[in-house]
Amino acid sequence: MLQQLFSPSLLHALDLIGIFVFAISGALLAVRKNLDAFGIAVLAEATALGGGLFRDVVIGAVPPAAFTDLGYFVTPLLAVVLVFFLHPHVERIQNAVNFFDAAGLGLFCVVGTSKAYDYGLGLTASACLGLVTAVGGGVLRDVLANEVPSLLRWDRDLYAVPAMVGATMVALCIHFDALNAFTSSLAVITAFVLRLLALRYHWRAPRAWQRRSTAREEE
Repeated sequence: MLQQLFSPSLLHALDLIGIFVFAISGALLAVRKNLDAFGIAVLAEATALGGGLFRDVVIGAVPPAAFTDLGYFVTPLLAVVLVFFLHPHVERIQNAVNFFDAAGLGLFCVVGTSKAYDYGLGLTASACLGLVTAVGGGVLRDVLANEVPSLLRWDRDLYAVPAMVGATMVALCIHFDALNAFTSSLAVITAFVLRLLALRYHWRAPRAWQRRSTAREEE
């Protein structure tokens, strides 16, 4: 569907940019975990491609794009080389990395939802796969690094929620036959801005309500 709204070359370029930034986040975590060069490459590839691979396998888009387009595989390796040799400098531009990561999040949740719908899934399932496309790689990264996934931790700024909003906007636009270049771009921007605001103001999801026990008062 998005291929009808945007040129394939533009979508491919945006895909590679998002993959590159996601790969940087995976490589940086690997460096912090003191992994070797192979470990850095594995985490970078998993972070960059994990969500899209899962989506493509679920919807039957096989072989996945990551295995048919060499650019999808090579781009994370470029991020690995960058982080391997320049990770202290990359750490210092973390704000820039977060900026592009938020942009990738917005793009992937929209592309994932649209692609899932094109392959015959319902709107709800499509939105769910849009979310998975955006955050699945990060979950796989954290699991491989033996950490609780960031999107499940209360002390991390909202990550999945902006992607959920973007994917839901796309699903609603499809339902009302209103998906076009403007509305799809609006969904990307909305998810992007929400993620940046969450980083800026440290927005976090609420935890379970901790109601004060009355047991002592009754004793």
